[in-house]
Amino acid sequence: MIRTIAWRELRSLFLSPLAFVILGISQIILARLFLGHVNLFLMIQTRLVSIPNPPGLTTLVAAPLLGNAGVLLLLITPLITMRLIADERHNKTLTLLYSAPISMTEIVLGKYLGILSFFFILVALSLAMPLSLLMGGQLDWGMFGCGVLGLLLFTSTLAAVGLLVSTLTKYPAVAAMGTFGVLFLLWVIDYAGHGRGPGGLIVAYLSIVNHFEPFLRGFFNTSNVVYYVVLSITCLVLSIRRLDADRVGT
Repeated sequence: MIRTIAWRELRSLFLSPLAFVILGISQIILARLFLGHVNLFLMIQTRLVSIPNPPGLTTLVAAPLLGNAGVLLLLITPLITMRLIADERHNKTLTLLYSAPISMTEIVLGKYLGILSFFFILVALSLAMPLSLLMGGQLDWGMFGCGVLGLLLFTSTLAAVGLLVSTLTKYPAVAAMGTFGVLFLLWVIDYAGHGRGPGGLIVAYLSIVNHFEPFLRGFFNTSNVVYYVVLSITCLVLSIRRLDADRVGT
């Protein structure tokens, strides 16, 4: 049943022009940034020869592109996740799901996996750009793989946060603004923690971007993985509890 709901969610996305518009625009933006990184690398390539252990294509082109993809995903997540539950509630079709012989867990996980599939399609299309560098150069596969893992974890958390916010309202526009507000707060909260002692370190730890950047530098840290996994699971559990409370009230 989870697979059925996920497929239905992914299919409904591609039945609307929004998915194609977002995929197209995102790839155009990332392609432009990718070419900018490549041009910068070519401009400084002669200077890199005189540097011991100079940074390569992965550091100067692939990793920055993965970072750009992460920021872009953070900005478009509200547009994709806003309709997950809010649209069902607004169109009064959520009661049909409540009356079906499926659990709230199956509904939440199905919708989550459906939207996550769309995000992974976007990520897969984006990876074609750095992989094209193999035609004329080499990639540091360890660093590149670490960056891709970080991007996938980052994306999974964005989707979970968006799903949670979508369960809190029946208006997709409100869900979009709420998701953007939460993600923006998790993005900039790092600045509030600078220079504030132990308390500041705790605040900085909550930053969703702080745990992404080490992956881009090729540093795998279990605490960063735990952060994304725990935050994602927490959002999913809260989403399930929210729908359970709704079903009890109907």
